[in-house]
Amino acid sequence: MSDESLNVGVGQPVYTESGRKLGTVRGFDEGGFYVTTREGIVSLSIEHERAGHEVGEGELMWRCSDCGEMGDLDDEFPEACPNCGAPREHVYYWTED
Repeated sequence: MSDESLNVGVGQPVYTESGRKLGTVRGFDEGGFYVTTREGIVSLSIEHERAGHEVGEGELMWRCSDCGEMGDLDDEFPEACPNCGAPREHVYYWTED
């Protein structure tokens, strides 16, 4: 494996070293990125991100890994954090209950 820096973005496919597709990038946090294995899903809808318990309903939002700012997903994922200006790669999908 190479030590060179890679640019990974939301919606981009991720492959193993042998070329087998693992899934598609759906978000980021301080530990890395999240991949969905569901075909045709770039940004997950609330139906895919439902909290899965009866306490309340989940709300799909975005969250900045730099400053913790959260916001509603209007029609699209923000290009940068509106609070601190962190790039899109530092903003990820978040489910709030």
